[in-house]
Amino acid sequence: MKETLEFLYAGGKLSRPEAEEILVKIGKNSFTEIEISSFLTVFLMRTIEPAELAGFRDALLRLCLPVDLEGYDTIDVCGTGGDGKNTFNISTISSFVLAGAGIKVSKHGNFGVSSPVGSSNILEHFGYRFSNDSQKARREIETAGITYLHAPLFHPAMKYVAPVRKALRTKTFFNMLGPMINPAFPKYQLVGVYSTGVQSLYDQVYRQSNQQYMILHGLDGYDEISLTGEVKVVTFDREEMVNAGTFGFEKVDQIDLYGGETTDEAATIFMNILKNKSTLHQKNVVLANSAAAIRCIHTGKSWEECLALSRESLESGKALQAFNRLISMQS
Repeated sequence: MKETLEFLYAGGKLSRPEAEEILVKIGKNSFTEIEISSFLTVFLMRTIEPAELAGFRDALLRLCLPVDLEGYDTIDVCGTGGDGKNTFNISTISSFVLAGAGIKVSKHGNFGVSSPVGSSNILEHFGYRFSNDSQKARREIETAGITYLHAPLFHPAMKYVAPVRKALRTKTFFNMLGPMINPAFPKYQLVGVYSTGVQSLYDQVYRQSNQQYMILHGLDGYDEISLTGEVKVVTFDREEMVNAGTFGFEKVDQIDLYGGETTDEAATIFMNILKNKSTLHQKNVVLANSAAAIRCIHTGKSWEECLALSRESLESGKALQAFNRLISMQS
């Protein structure tokens, strides 16, 4: 670590293999917390390079407990968080809309960090049993069309970094890595990010992978399609701008996306949407993000076609059925 820090302090940049190797050593508890803190601080003082982020991602995927979902081409739908908007659990609800539409979902998530209630808080509230058992995940995919992967159970190496991150109390590059390290290695990835800089960085990293991806950034700061303003959409083969009008919806206000301050409040919003009893704005935001995920997979379909598939899943009750099937398997 001493040689690495001196190299970085002098303005050096890590190659992808170098970044992977140093983070593997961190994940194997080879360094002290002070050394880890010094390493993380370097990347708070300068922009992380695509090769460095790719190497860090390689390391965490190398150290993770993998989930064997061979035979299923799954999608993950998640955001980096960090937008400070306290929206309801849009990507989690959208995941069940996708499952209801017949799309296999391996959802990677965690407890809330930048918002009071994360996807793990919600699912735990409803009785979902966290596990790193691949057989359980396969059964859930087969029966409900969706499985949930609670990140801490699959990334034991992160426990050596957790105390440092907690002590620093600021964003580090680990905040960017969360959506990139799904242990099921999904074929498709829809991810929302909190800035255009991170969107560009993600694009450069994903271009070196074999995933089919779509990266969303709301120009007013959201890490999803919020319908509050313009959203830049970047995929492996195109860039475009979308807004509420793209979907035939009215523009919404930030208050319409409020997620509550407690798990109970968030769970009520969650179920109202799945039961098709929510406000129109809440429903429309979920439909728009679900449509984006479908378009990530079916690149030849129009936004209108993808929206229609999302609407059918939600309004027919198929999304709710997928949720109920998943929860009923948790005995």
